[in-house]
Amino acid sequence: MSRISVFMPIRSEKERDILIMVDMKAKPFYLSDEDCKWVEETIAGMTTEEKIGQLFFNMGSSRDEEYLKMTVDKYHIGGIRYNPATGAEVREQNRILQENSKIPLIIACNTENGGNGACTDGTMIGQQTKIGATRDARYAYELGRMSNKEAAAIGCNLSFAPVSDILYNWENPVIGLRTYGNDVDRVCEMTKAYMDGAHTNEGFCCAAKHFPGDGLDFRDQHVADSVNDMSCEEWDASYGKVYQNLIDNGLEAIMAGHIMQPAYTRHFNPGIKDEDIMPATLSPELIEGLLRGKLGFNGMVLTDASHMVGLTCCMKRSEMLPHTIAAGVDMFLFFNEMDEDFASMMAGYENGIITEERLNDALHRILALKAHMGLHKKAKNEIVPPVEVMEQVVGCEEHKAMAREISEKGITLVKYKDEDVLPMIPSRYKRIMIVSVSGLSAGVMGTMMAKYMGGGKKSPAERLRDKLIEKGFDAFIYESPLDALAKRAAAGEKVDINMYFAGKTPIKDFVENQDLIITLVDIAGGFQPVARPGFGMSKGGGEIPWYVHELPVIVIGCGQPFVLADIPQARTYINTYDSADQTFDALIEKLMSGSDAFIGEDPVDAYCGLWDTHR
Repeated sequence: MSRISVFMPIRSEKERDILIMVDMKAKPFYLSDEDCKWVEETIAGMTTEEKIGQLFFNMGSSRDEEYLKMTVDKYHIGGIRYNPATGAEVREQNRILQENSKIPLIIACNTENGGNGACTDGTMIGQQTKIGATRDARYAYELGRMSNKEAAAIGCNLSFAPVSDILYNWENPVIGLRTYGNDVDRVCEMTKAYMDGAHTNEGFCCAAKHFPGDGLDFRDQHVADSVNDMSCEEWDASYGKVYQNLIDNGLEAIMAGHIMQPAYTRHFNPGIKDEDIMPATLSPELIEGLLRGKLGFNGMVLTDASHMVGLTCCMKRSEMLPHTIAAGVDMFLFFNEMDEDFASMMAGYENGIITEERLNDALHRILALKAHMGLHKKAKNEIVPPVEVMEQVVGCEEHKAMAREISEKGITLVKYKDEDVLPMIPSRYKRIMIVSVSGLSAGVMGTMMAKYMGGGKKSPAERLRDKLIEKGFDAFIYESPLDALAKRAAAGEKVDINMYFAGKTPIKDFVENQDLIITLVDIAGGFQPVARPGFGMSKGGGEIPWYVHELPVIVIGCGQPFVLADIPQARTYINTYDSADQTFDALIEKLMSGSDAFIGEDPVDAYCGLWDTHR
């Protein structure tokens, strides 16, 4: 049997049940009779515990062999998403898992920006926003192809990408540089291109996120509620258009976000109370009614990470776990405490929260995806490619060259009011002061993102300084008087901070000490809430760019692209979108060549909808 019928109580205007069906022979699975037979026979041979285990994605906390064997032997997990490590470490982990699992595993990675989302030595190809700035879908295609070629080489088979969100609100803390922009058609084109590129790798699949769509709320579902507050018509013309395009073109899986969509929830359930409106991960109205019903999605649905407050604030965890499956989601990310969560999911099945029909449907979708990947046709010791493949692919020169090309095409000269500032060459600006500005707080996740977006152990300011010196500039990094006082105090010297505030620095002395100033703003792109520039208390020093009319000043955002909101006085503003070495190399060449060398076009509203940022 290839078709499973599932009845879910989604209430419409007529309070009628709707019929939800998975067809394993249809898009996106396209299974043969033989494939369907494997799915049916596998499910028929499973114990109840094995069936419940298939619903879980584990976030691996260890790569110890005994731990890995335990996760598949005791908990029968259906998939895994792991913590970062080298390609060799991840490949070995995946080999152990696949060789010891009774049923082949879905092994997922976060290749949003490159192979570095699969392993730490993978290639960072380019942020989605940076690729959006190229206006060329070919680069989104290559991002999907190359990123997941590296992922597949170490045994991964599913990417939690493309990020299919549209950034309408610059203060949204989650999406940041993870979007192709704010233009619906561009997001449609580039998310499909990414998926097409990923699909060039045999058996590799995509899970687009974050349904029903992020990029509107200023809150972060990691720590608070999050709402997509569009009307049904607005949603259809934006996020709905993006998801429909992906679904129509063969998208295999979708990650449901902990995001509420009140308009469509009320559309499918007109009498629902405000307090009963749930995020997509707990909403049969959004999963069964909108996604499976209206959009016709026949694939697999999984939750976003379950530790996020946008989910956990809805009900007790013991109740929340089975209710996600009952709502139409097929796989749950991740265990908190394994015994506890497994027992909660089992209890939800035994007490009828998860019906037999719903469990059966979820299992068919999970195993159909595995069959679509071709996992059931391979010997256990052949699922993960040999070491030689990894060594040839991960971090290869072809992928690094693509990263350089995207940097060349994507860097954007957003604002250029003083049109004689460029070119920046040693004969015009010998002495350059670099003012490094970081975020007030990007939290742990922001710090991690900055690490993987960056170019090494040295700070972005240090690496930019070194590269400028190589080009013949006398470049140095500004040290604020307060930082200098702090060093003296740390060395045991008694300092009087009042002397700093009482002092006056003559403008002429400040101007004579440098020919040009680069304000380098390194902010990771968000998280709880969106990080903003952190400036020191200025007393005629360089901490805050008060001097835009005293000296040539170039403000560069090398992380999140919304620096103008906090430095609206900037006369020359550039977005590089990351601080990788190849990005800074391309940036310097453009600065030295002149404004015509910048060909990127910002795919988001870098002016942040504020009138004064245009002055």
